[in-house]
Amino acid sequence: MSDAAKLRGLRVLVVEDEMMVSMLIEDMLGDLGCSVVGPASRLDEALELANAGGIDCAVLDVNLGGQPIFPLADLLREHGRPFAFATGYGDAGLRDVDKGTPVLQKPFREGDLARVLEELHAKVA
Repeated sequence: MSDAAKLRGLRVLVVEDEMMVSMLIEDMLGDLGCSVVGPASRLDEALELANAGGIDCAVLDVNLGGQPIFPLADLLREHGRPFAFATGYGDAGLRDVDKGTPVLQKPFREGDLARVLEELHAKVA
């Protein structure tokens, strides 16, 4: 089964403050058959989208214009929604509670995103 077939219809919240990176992630998600929720470029927007429901998982930029994404990570964890961090720093900038969470090392390719989404999808299914 192709990546797109496995991930078709997966509703992914995208939280990214760099517009070009956000557009690239949206394109990749579309190619993989996923539905994009958002994207959100600010923490307040992201929290609002997460609280509204209708998401299966999320891809979170760790740092939104100097503001850490951790309040959203905590909310998603409380609601049982799996997520992955997207960062150029690997897991170096993560809190202890976030160790073990999938990390997409920027820049990443569509295949990397597909692998992480399959891991997240297994937690949803």
